[in-house]
Amino acid sequence: MTAIYKDANRPVAERVADLLARMTPEEKFAQMHGLWLVLSEQGDHRERTDLSDEFAGVSAQDALAERLKLGVGQITRPLGTHIVEAKQGVRAANRLQKTLMEETRLGIPALFHEECLVGLLCKDATLFPSSLNYGSTWDPALIKRAAQQIGDEARSTGCKQGLAPVLDVSRDVRWGRTEETFGEDPWLVGVMACAYVEGLQGEQGDMLATLKHYVGHSFSEGARNHAPVHLGFCELNDTFLLPFEMAVKCANAGSVMPAYHDIDNQPGHSDHFLLTTVLREQWGFEGIIVADYGGVSLLHQHHGVTHDADESAALAFNAGLDVELPKDDCARHLAQAVERGLITMEKVDEIVARLLAVKFRLGLFEHPYSDEQKIVLQAEETRQVAREVATRSLTLLENNGVLPLNGAPKVAVIGPTADDPLALLSGYSFPVHLIISDMLEETSQVTTPLAALRQTLGEAQVRYAKGCHIIEKRMAGAPVFPGDASGKPMQASPVSKDISLIPDAVRAAQESEVVIACVGDLAGLFQSGTVGEGSDTDSLTLPGVQQQLLEALVETGKPLVVVMTGGRPYNLQGLETRVAALLMAWAPGQEGGWAIADVLTGRAEPQGRLVVSVPKSAGAMPYYYNHKLKSGGTPFAFHFGSRYPFGYGQSWTQFAYAEPELATSQVDIDGEIMLRVKITNVGERSGSDVVQLYVRDKVASMVRPVQELKAFQRVALRPGETATLTFTLPVDMLNFTRRDGKRIVEPGEFELQIGASSADIRGRATVTVTGQTKVLPQRWRMMSNCEVSR
Repeated sequence: MTAIYKDANRPVAERVADLLARMTPEEKFAQMHGLWLVLSEQGDHRERTDLSDEFAGVSAQDALAERLKLGVGQITRPLGTHIVEAKQGVRAANRLQKTLMEETRLGIPALFHEECLVGLLCKDATLFPSSLNYGSTWDPALIKRAAQQIGDEARSTGCKQGLAPVLDVSRDVRWGRTEETFGEDPWLVGVMACAYVEGLQGEQGDMLATLKHYVGHSFSEGARNHAPVHLGFCELNDTFLLPFEMAVKCANAGSVMPAYHDIDNQPGHSDHFLLTTVLREQWGFEGIIVADYGGVSLLHQHHGVTHDADESAALAFNAGLDVELPKDDCARHLAQAVERGLITMEKVDEIVARLLAVKFRLGLFEHPYSDEQKIVLQAEETRQVAREVATRSLTLLENNGVLPLNGAPKVAVIGPTADDPLALLSGYSFPVHLIISDMLEETSQVTTPLAALRQTLGEAQVRYAKGCHIIEKRMAGAPVFPGDASGKPMQASPVSKDISLIPDAVRAAQESEVVIACVGDLAGLFQSGTVGEGSDTDSLTLPGVQQQLLEALVETGKPLVVVMTGGRPYNLQGLETRVAALLMAWAPGQEGGWAIADVLTGRAEPQGRLVVSVPKSAGAMPYYYNHKLKSGGTPFAFHFGSRYPFGYGQSWTQFAYAEPELATSQVDIDGEIMLRVKITNVGERSGSDVVQLYVRDKVASMVRPVQELKAFQRVALRPGETATLTFTLPVDMLNFTRRDGKRIVEPGEFELQIGASSADIRGRATVTVTGQTKVLPQRWRMMSNCEVSR
């Protein structure tokens, strides 16, 4: 007779109950953690270890084969851990899965997860642009398509859970992980997150997206990795929890990952209030909560809130965690934790039931293996979507008329990022991510700006000089130790100070008609680069001697077009007024060179709009457009503010806005606000603009930001063409968090601002919300919409 749990026709709840009743405590504990293995087609699997494991006190274990007989919950990054051909990696993963299905007592399959933020983190997968590029498109539908393509590549290799998207709201661009964010506006981050989750999980929901890093990770002390966060719940809820709430309620995200930091002395991995009370009880989240790598161990290794691994495991799982990743450094002590009375088997059963239900819903029991012949990486459609994201994210900040380039001018392409494939990639791209393990991968699928410009303009029209280095030799990251760790070795900055290449660059510039200077960052984990996880900065000056290079090029008198790539915006220290053009490209991925060449030559329009403000200086940090009135200090600090504000970006053409019109000047607190505005292309070229709707709460019972984005719409117009945009904004979206933790909407006056950026407001209208203060229900209205008529 077939066991109930093996019968795919039985309800999931019945299958879970049947299987759970058959499991020993040790088999249950095995489902509550992952294993990080270097897999073998022959079954000679071994545990992955390297020097970076020291950061969380991780240790290798013996008798892997014996432990696998109990099963395992997840396998960490089977294709993203080392350089392995996809087919070979899938065969090795299938070999492990066969062991679990056929050589364990109950035959419970493992769930394989991979990083999926900027494409599947796997050899030969498509290298997508960074999250900052995603956000800069202001196009959720395009980002959904990108996530669908990433999800399809991941599925084809057997991946069932992607550790993406990142929902951290940028507050301080010195933070190395700024490149992983969608930007500094919480609602825009939420909109993009919903699109990404829907795309990655797909219509069938046969893959889990993982929301991270829950929550507030981006507002750390000094913008330093893992550093404490100082936030009260009201601001935490309004700014940092909002995108997570949207992705849970609107997109049904399958998984959530807590963050490494502590908030008000409470570590994220042991925060029962956030993991259980808010996430599960208040929002109704039904997915699984997985640890950030080593996060459970940090409870005793770094935070000092527990004595040992037994206590850390119990504290985290009792708080709401379901799976320890990347392996079982604390979960392997669960038996002792139960014996000590730190956690009950009832709690273990609750967790394991959730994990089994997910595996049943994903169809893992019926389809545990992947077909190596059906792996699809670098499909033409996928590459085209990556190129479209890159192209539509490029943001033009300055242009004195030199762009687009006309004809075929003699061009000097200069700079350390002009011909470096890694300079177009972010920290969670496969070739960059593995630098931490001293493993460099070929990047033949990446087209650099130099290569694209040579093909676009012709070899004879392009001269090249590197000009300077950012990092002369890429090395593994710095040792990661808690805090200042006195007595531990500290790594010197790898950034080059060599100026010997600048004279050659100047000569190349002098012999050309236009100079294109490619500058910016090199992504790399733990100080192996200038931006990325653990690669934070104390300055917004370009790394190394790039500023000196630009100053020398400006002095030639040749028109200087600066193309900046990387994971954060940098200042040009006053050169902004002297360069001919400034194009922000972020980390545009493998197709980034083509995107840059297309925009520079006018084959494509610069459609990007900033999603992070470009601060005047590091002294303005933390800076974000939706600050409070008193954020600038009293008197107003001269260094506060942004040269290029949130929402800003130039086009090839210009747009005129008519005065906005409200459908009615009074709206009930349960109703919707409707506002119309006409926009006309008054330039000589076709183009598009992103029309942005901001709100200012004139008087509230608590301090509110000076403005908040509540709607946006891109509209493309021919010269002389006019369109009418009708925005509909639920009054629910005018909410904020009260001291008792409730989201409320208060009656009163709200100023609606229509503009081309947060600083370029073209029209205002005031609406009065009537009624009594409203406490929002669980399913409050989170999304605005816009209809365009011509």
